[in-house]
Amino acid sequence: METILKSEITCPNCGHKKMEDMPTNACQFFYECENCKKVLKPKEGDCCVYCSYGTVACPPIQENKSCC
Repeated sequence: METILKSEITCPNCGHKKMEDMPTNACQFFYECENCKKVLKPKEGDCCVYCSYGTVACPPIQENKSCC
């Protein structure tokens, strides 16, 4: 299975969506919405903002590895 490196993040505060490149060598714990400027953090139990708010889970999770 090929690892997907792009994910669309949806801000839970304002609904703004943006396609982003996911890092392959680190988790992204914070993400600032470019529309409302709210800083997103992962939901409890998730390892990064992509797993919480993205359309695709982060690369380590896709590859069934531990994240971070």
